[in-house]
Amino acid sequence: MKRTHIIAEIGINHNGDLNIAKKLIDVAVLSGCDSVKFQKRNPDVCVPEHQKSVMRDTPWGRMTYLDYKYKVEFGKEEYDEIDRYCKERDIRWSASPWDMDSLEFLNQYDLPYIKIPSAMLTNKELIIAARNTGKKVILSTGMSTWREIETANNWLIHGGEGPKQLGDGNKNYALLHCNSQYPAPLEELNLSAIKTLKQKYFCEVGYSGHEFRLGTSVAAVYLGATIIERHITLDRTMWGTDHLSSVEPQGLIKLVKGIRELETSFGNGELGCSPGELEIAKKLRG
Repeated sequence: MKRTHIIAEIGINHNGDLNIAKKLIDVAVLSGCDSVKFQKRNPDVCVPEHQKSVMRDTPWGRMTYLDYKYKVEFGKEEYDEIDRYCKERDIRWSASPWDMDSLEFLNQYDLPYIKIPSAMLTNKELIIAARNTGKKVILSTGMSTWREIETANNWLIHGGEGPKQLGDGNKNYALLHCNSQYPAPLEELNLSAIKTLKQKYFCEVGYSGHEFRLGTSVAAVYLGATIIERHITLDRTMWGTDHLSSVEPQGLIKLVKGIRELETSFGNGELGCSPGELEIAKKLRG
């Protein structure tokens, strides 16, 4: 069984505080995760015009939604320190670009992958540009129809063009099954879609979970997911939109342990005695 790559999604749960970001990186390292991931935006581009001037209560006082988005956004100084700190802690990091400016910004770092969020699955320019970086692209498929997934998959393989010959095209990408509700209700997770994605697209498939439960991510690995992404937080009661549907430190430790135990116990499916049973069989059966 292939080792599952476990992504600890910090996102914006650092609340604009580099010290919180470092503590979350520490949690990911302690838990045995393979990488941590942030989110990168140019708020001027990403925030719709009709929302920019909407007032919002925040820990920093009452401000416009645009000003709030800038408050939780890291710039070059912070990402340089994140890059340094992750090297010190021996864990890889990446981020989800929500716009072309952010993708260009992230390209200055040696990232193991570019993660495209579900919200950007229909953004042809962004997906093709991410593909053309030469880095592995991981695309979440939440709130998307099968036609939208099919189209995005074509962009990832052929850069928006049709195949020149059978089997031609990029294969350095993965699709993550996902339900984009925060938190996602169990009855709408549809984990069986992991198998459908594997059968239909013949690419690496994973799961990005936003539900309260942990066992669902272990089940996703059993169904064939080789990438698991879960949001993490220091405390679910912290202020912010994503904390409630995130996994706290002790939960993350349990989740990683559960996935690794499944990998160890999965086996090859062949019938017959295990090595440890042979001596027992000899004693009991003669």
